[in-house]
Amino acid sequence: MLPVMLDLRGKRVLVVGGGAVGRRKALSAFSAGAAVRVVALESLHEEFAAHVSIEWIQANYHADHLQGMCLVFAAATPAVNDRVALDAIRRGVWVNSASDPTAGDFTLPAVVRRGELTLAASTGGAAPALARRIREKLEREFDEHLATWIRLLEMIRPTVRESIADPELRRALLDDFADWPWLERLKAEGEDATRRLMEQRIRAAAL
Repeated sequence: MLPVMLDLRGKRVLVVGGGAVGRRKALSAFSAGAAVRVVALESLHEEFAAHVSIEWIQANYHADHLQGMCLVFAAATPAVNDRVALDAIRRGVWVNSASDPTAGDFTLPAVVRRGELTLAASTGGAAPALARRIREKLEREFDEHLATWIRLLEMIRPTVRESIADPELRRALLDDFADWPWLERLKAEGEDATRRLMEQRIRAAAL
């Protein structure tokens, strides 16, 4: 398996199946910016009422539903998923099968998002329950303070680049700000105090 991050903005994604798994896949793809079509025997689910841009087709799956799609999630019954996977592979469309990970081209990792940071754990479909437990462990260890720290690093980086002429000193300072003690300081003292201290370090380094 090759771990990748896909930019789905503006891409067309098909989800076959309107159960809990299919709805979760559809919302994930939609959140990533994809144009999502759901083909399902189930009627439009209430949680999709607010997502009018998600196309919900209540019908039996047909291979024509793959037309124009760049990515497919097969989340129906195993028999339907097998058909979807076979049709998609024949057309060169990337497909994920919820019932048989080996039938498709890719599997989805268990994901933790903290601001701009994405942490992913995958067992290649061999043990999804273990991947979920690893995700839960990461969620506990890396809370929302991590997102704040990343935001601080993003804000402070231009200041370092503008204030420090020496490239080696710039690199060393940015590396220091990205070290774990700063996360502990952020948790203990808060965002504003941590940013002020970073700015003090920059001014001292610029002298």
